[in-house]
Amino acid sequence: MGDPQAPFSTVMGVLEHHGLLGPEGRLRADVQLVSMGDHFDWGEASQRRRATEDAIALLAWLSAHPEDQVIILAGNHDLGRVCELAPFTTDAAFETAHARAAAAWRGGKTDPEAQQAFVADYPHLPDAECLARDFSCFSTEQQRLVTELLRTRRFRLAHAHGGLLLVHAGVTTEDFAQLGPVPLDASAAAASLNDFFDARIEQWTAGALDLAPLHQPGSAAIGEARGVLFHRPQKPKQDDRRFDGPPRRRFDPRGLPEAFPQAIGHIRDKKCRELFEDWADGKPPRDGPLRALRIDGDGVRYAVGTPADARLFFLDAGMNHTSPERYELFDLDLRRPFQSRLKPAISGT
Repeated sequence: MGDPQAPFSTVMGVLEHHGLLGPEGRLRADVQLVSMGDHFDWGEASQRRRATEDAIALLAWLSAHPEDQVIILAGNHDLGRVCELAPFTTDAAFETAHARAAAAWRGGKTDPEAQQAFVADYPHLPDAECLARDFSCFSTEQQRLVTELLRTRRFRLAHAHGGLLLVHAGVTTEDFAQLGPVPLDASAAAASLNDFFDARIEQWTAGALDLAPLHQPGSAAIGEARGVLFHRPQKPKQDDRRFDGPPRRRFDPRGLPEAFPQAIGHIRDKKCRELFEDWADGKPPRDGPLRALRIDGDGVRYAVGTPADARLFFLDAGMNHTSPERYELFDLDLRRPFQSRLKPAISGT
């Protein structure tokens, strides 16, 4: 399931449409679900309260299932609760900061003086937009829940299934090399990432969670966040400092390991087409379908669909921007859009 940044009722509508819920509103016993990360921060400003509460309800529902039935991947919005937003220990402190951020950002028409004053008072944030828009639906109850799911190992950095590595935003060969030998299969890759993740959480006693060198939270000193929970694949451009790293804001997808494919969330079709330019198939963007990237030497092609030879599958299909009936889930066994295998009921005579 791609990034569930949507009302709880929408998420449940997607699962219900695909026949994955049992009569008691939980997943059927024969269903395994991987949530691709980013369970927070959706909707318009008028929906902030609902988005804040629905995210808690969704994560509580997911984590109430057995850990081998529901795998919850961590995304940048999830870890933002214990990274960039770690200094906020009361809801009142956050709301004060959010109001100042909104006044400085002004919907994209930033007030430079207000922005400068904001980052001076909140140096753990890169800019006003980060709080006004990106991390706008925060509460300390979310922070407590994320902390609990991290410490009980319900949040995972990666998951492997049938030779496929599932991560929130993709992991390049250079990223893996920072942890040791580059893994040769998806299972080893997931183990390497999760071992690193668990060790850092074990060492974490206070303040922001430190996941360097894989993840660098944003701040006034370094700018926007970088690394494997935030970067996006893009057709390279000369002198674009976002490709500097690791950690990066952008990466050349030809730098992904060749030994195994990956599936990610984090990025919708419209943004993919903007970043890939003529690597994309030229069709208009739309939410709902799954997409994939094929790489043949230096040749790269992006399109809707899930070809067997894809190097990178894109599972974030914009859940909050389409209907549950149009939102595709990814069948991990068949590597194609999921189709319910339930047999239709036979009516009596």
